[in-house]
Amino acid sequence: MLETSTKMKQGLSLLNLETVKGLMTLCSLMVLLTVMAGCDSISTQNPPALIKTLIVDGQNNHDWTKTTPVIKEMMEACGCFTVDVSTCPAKGQDMSGYRPDFNAYDLVVVNDGYGADSWPRETEIAFEKFVSDGGGVVIYHAADNAWPQWQAYNEMIAIGGWGGRNEKSGPYLYMDTDGNIIRDTSKGKGGGHGRQVEFEITIRDKNHPITKGMPATFMYCPDEMYAFLRGPALNVTILATAHSDKNNGGTGHEEPMLMTITYGKGHIFHTVLGHAVQQIRKDCFRIPFLRGAQWAATQKVTIEIPEGFPVEKDQD
Repeated sequence: MLETSTKMKQGLSLLNLETVKGLMTLCSLMVLLTVMAGCDSISTQNPPALIKTLIVDGQNNHDWTKTTPVIKEMMEACGCFTVDVSTCPAKGQDMSGYRPDFNAYDLVVVNDGYGADSWPRETEIAFEKFVSDGGGVVIYHAADNAWPQWQAYNEMIAIGGWGGRNEKSGPYLYMDTDGNIIRDTSKGKGGGHGRQVEFEITIRDKNHPITKGMPATFMYCPDEMYAFLRGPALNVTILATAHSDKNNGGTGHEEPMLMTITYGKGHIFHTVLGHAVQQIRKDCFRIPFLRGAQWAATQKVTIEIPEGFPVEKDQD
C-alpha cells in the first residue's frame, strides 16, 4: 500500500513537471508570436525612409528640359526616392539669388553641363559643405563638363572634359587591358567622343554594392562614349569601363564609364552615360543609375538587377 502511494506521488510529480514544461513552452510560443507580430507591424508602419533627392539643372548643352523629367519619373517609380527640381536662371542672367537648400536633401543629382555659368560663391560653398559633411551626389553625363575652374567640384567628379580642361587639370584616367589603373600626365585636351554606337561595358569591381550581381560584361545601347577625360582623379574607384575605339575618335584605352568618388564624408556616383532620353529609358542605363544613386545616399543598395539584365525594352 505504501509502495502504491509513493508511486502515485512520483507520477503526480512527473505530471506536474510535464505540465509546467508544457506551460512554459506555450508561454514561449506566445511571446515569440507577439514579437513576430510586433516586427510585422513595425515593418508595415515604418518602411525605409525615401531618399530626399534634388535635381539641379538649367544650363547644359544637352537637353535638360527633356532628361530631368524622365530622371525624376524614373527615380520616383522605383519606390526609393522623392525628387524635387531646382532650375537655375538661364545662361547670362542674374545668378546671385540661386541658393538651393542642399541640406534639406540626402542626394543631389547634377544635370548642368558644358558652358554652365558659375553658381554664386556662397552656393558653391554650401554645396561643398553638403558633400563634405556626408551628402550624396550623382554626376550625370555632361555634368562632368561643367565648372572647370571650380576646384572642389573637379575633385568631386574626379575627371571631366571640355571647358578648356587640359594637362593643368590633372591626368587622364583609364585602365589597360589587364585592368591596371593608369594616370597619364601627357599633354592634351580634356574630353572627346565619337559617333553614338553600341559598345560593351566591362565590370571592373564585381564586389561593389552598385555592380555586384551584374554580368561581367554586357552590351550597352548606342550612346556617346566619353573619352580623354582628365582631372584630379583623387579618391576614385572605377566600377566599369568600355574600350574606346581609335576608329571612332577614341583613345584606344579602357575608359571609365561608372565611377565612385569620396569627398570628405560624402559619396559621389559618376556615370558618363546617358546622352538623351532614348538612352536613359534603357535598362542598361537605368539600373546602374538607380543603384548608384541609392548607394551615393546610403552606401547600401537594395534595388534589384532584373533577370536577364540588360533587357532591351524601353521603360514606359
